[in-house]
Amino acid sequence: MTTVQSAQRIRRQVVEELYEETLLLADEARAAFDMRGQDGARSEAASRIALSIEGLRTTTRLMNLLAWLLNQRAFFAGELSEAQVRRCGSLAGNRPSDPAQMAALQLGTRALVRESERLYARAERLDRQLRREDANGQARALQGRLANAFGTG
Repeated sequence: MTTVQSAQRIRRQVVEELYEETLLLADEARAAFDMRGQDGARSEAASRIALSIEGLRTTTRLMNLLAWLLNQRAFFAGELSEAQVRRCGSLAGNRPSDPAQMAALQLGTRALVRESERLYARAERLDRQLRREDANGQARALQGRLANAFGTG
């Protein structure tokens, strides 16, 4: 197995693990931020607002992450070309939680939000690495074409 094949296999495994973790966390987030059935009169208004705001941030973060992971999985499955995944496969910027809103949440909900941020940070590192490797590969390919064009290759 070549180094490139080995790196590709490891990337695929990392993407699959992130995908599974994100799916599980998305399900937990849905349950944690579901405000149906809560008695609004008994819930403190600030807590409900914080739950709503951080719930939206967290679910958006997880959906962006799932979309990126699905693009990566489609690339590994041969459903997207390198050019397609490069063009539409970039991970959206993350909007971190608001400390003031987080303070109004229960500890378990805060932990869930923090876990979504950790998963997103892992994906951002992987995305940066993939883009760096892609840029290096493109630069080497251009150098090769230039060398061939000028007869120095």
